[in-house]
Amino acid sequence: MAPSVDDARFAQLAALRAGIRRYLAWAEQCARDHGMTPAQVQLALAIRAHDDPAGPTLTDLAETLLLRHHSVVGLVDRAERNGFVQRERDPKNQTLVHVQLTPVGAERLEALSALHLDWLAEHGAEIGDVWRSFA
Repeated sequence: MAPSVDDARFAQLAALRAGIRRYLAWAEQCARDHGMTPAQVQLALAIRAHDDPAGPTLTDLAETLLLRHHSVVGLVDRAERNGFVQRERDPKNQTLVHVQLTPVGAERLEALSALHLDWLAEHGAEIGDVWRSFA
């Protein structure tokens, strides 16, 4: 028999989902306002946060973004056409391709990240309260 869930827990789950959706809706519009798709912003952030100075490989990006390899290839193709990223073959292993931000991609990500941090400074406590209510 499935455990019973009371009204307060349903309300908690709904509040969490609403907070996440509110942030994501704002972030998606912010990305579009800066000429990027939400997926391109996620890609740029994954590249920027990667610890290898050569940049992540396509496989690294697939794992980080929870996407299939061919989906990452398409995403990188589109981001490359828009001038946000570039591919570089690994000099030691020519089968590996690293993805790096271009100056344009890095500049857009910097601007968007500053806006995200401002939004989180203003609204993060509300979302944090909901998260903590599950402890």
